[in-house]
Amino acid sequence: MGKLTGKVAIVTGGASGIGEYTVREMVKEGAKVVIADINDVLGGNLSEELNRSGKKTVYQRVDVSNEEEVEKMVIRAVNEFGKLDILFNNAGIGGGGLSHEIELEEWHKILAVNLDGVFLCAKHALIAMRKNGQGSIVNTASIMGHVGREHALAYISSKGAVVSMTRALALEYAKENIRVNAVCPGYILTPLLQSAGEEIVIQLADAQPMGRIGKPEEVAKAVVFLASDDASFITGTSLMVDGGYTAQ
Repeated sequence: MGKLTGKVAIVTGGASGIGEYTVREMVKEGAKVVIADINDVLGGNLSEELNRSGKKTVYQRVDVSNEEEVEKMVIRAVNEFGKLDILFNNAGIGGGGLSHEIELEEWHKILAVNLDGVFLCAKHALIAMRKNGQGSIVNTASIMGHVGREHALAYISSKGAVVSMTRALALEYAKENIRVNAVCPGYILTPLLQSAGEEIVIQLADAQPMGRIGKPEEVAKAVVFLASDDASFITGTSLMVDGGYTAQ
């Protein structure tokens, strides 16, 4: 039996990057998974691939900043698989530039996905989990929720808020056997980072105590641990998956 045998999970941002690797790790560990994303091609292809190998997944298009779509996503999970045990609140976007040049529209867009989206998905997942009497939510925060960096004010602000939201939700629902934790990736070799160019990747690798960039599957395994019963007495924590970056 796998760590997640009999569990039903939703993974937002599940079509690529850390989300995709987490979907693959979760089904390997026995979970049924709703792959939620806005990339219909990647999400649909991933679901079809996994289902051909005997896994049980469905793809659901969702804009996490849209409450109606989020509610439909949770309803789909319950209707398709009978319940909801796990939410991996992973969907997010980045943004950069000098803080005094950020347009309010861009600020709102980043916070709508990275913060409002986490709240909305947690809100509707909690409604389903409370009916089960148990559940596990894992939020994707970031090392940038714990340390500063120039040219990323909106992103850093959103991830710091996710860390605080994680603690607040953990305390609020602890007695209902619903755990809420955050995973805080460092620099991970996702398609987004690769698109920055080889020179940037090398520079970032040199800045890491372990001398390399992290792998998406390393984050995925941390998420599965937090979501599983192996972490049954862990709630309200932020797990750094950063190769020691924040220990410097």
